[in-house]
Amino acid sequence: MDVSFLGGPLPQRGVGIVAPFDFALDRELWRWVPDDVSLHLTRTPFVPVEVSLDLARLVSEHETLREAVRALCAVAPEVVAYACTSGSFVGGTAGERAMAAAMAEAGDMPALTTSGALLDALREIDARRIAIVTPYTKSVTDSLEEYLDEAGIGITGRCYMGLTREIWRVAYRDVVDMAREAVVDAPDALFISCTNLPTYDVIPQLEAELRMPVLSANQVTMWAALRAVGKQAVGPYQALLDPVARRGPAAMTSTTGTQPVAHETDGLVEPEEQQHEPEAALAGAGTESAEPLEGTSDLGYGQSGHQEDWGGNPQPPA
Repeated sequence: MDVSFLGGPLPQRGVGIVAPFDFALDRELWRWVPDDVSLHLTRTPFVPVEVSLDLARLVSEHETLREAVRALCAVAPEVVAYACTSGSFVGGTAGERAMAAAMAEAGDMPALTTSGALLDALREIDARRIAIVTPYTKSVTDSLEEYLDEAGIGITGRCYMGLTREIWRVAYRDVVDMAREAVVDAPDALFISCTNLPTYDVIPQLEAELRMPVLSANQVTMWAALRAVGKQAVGPYQALLDPVARRGPAAMTSTTGTQPVAHETDGLVEPEEQQHEPEAALAGAGTESAEPLEGTSDLGYGQSGHQEDWGGNPQPPA
């Protein structure tokens, strides 16, 4: 069979990803990637340490990152990203910049980290006061708050789980519960930390309910990496990715003539293999089961401090 008329596969742009050895969400990263971009992933060497500040330091040592980038150079990506939040904030803002510089030097290409991408994303949406959700222990969550404080970002509320392993097994419902608990005192946005925490499907639903932008570690990493090569991340109604979504429902109406339809509650139900109870209790959260996300067609973001951009509707009860 002659298939020469097909002209070969679609030309690809390459994005290199350095991930910690226990990263389990390769598929989630791909969901933000357009068809003409390929991800090239490599992992740091295994170390027998649970998720902690010690692990964050071990997986972000400069020589470890340099070796990973050199390995990626064999497939010639155009940019390399370190996909680890705690590993890139544990040394503060100066430590994050030094990590990106070490990777850039090793590969002779642009380099970025998840925590650096987070600061860029917060500037992009003009968010200065945020709520944070993490699966970490208190000490690791404290370190994230210190990093953000050093960067001039205020924290209005937080919620953490206290997990030290298998974070990728956390269910969407637990992420939603933490978000509701953390969002207090009218933040400009919510950040869900940890690249090993599943978030892709939950972002649009949380933005609809909380009426504010919702960022996640994997989302900001892919947004920044793709932007570095002149490409746009793809994702359903996510304020960081979609300028129309960022302006709220009025812009959607003027463009399409219809209101966007909120997802049904079962859109938050995770696959069977993720029906796993988290290993640590939800820190600071109540014991009652959360109500389903309300299916509302009003997706305005009235809670933000920038109400002229996000709509003027009052925030629903969390």
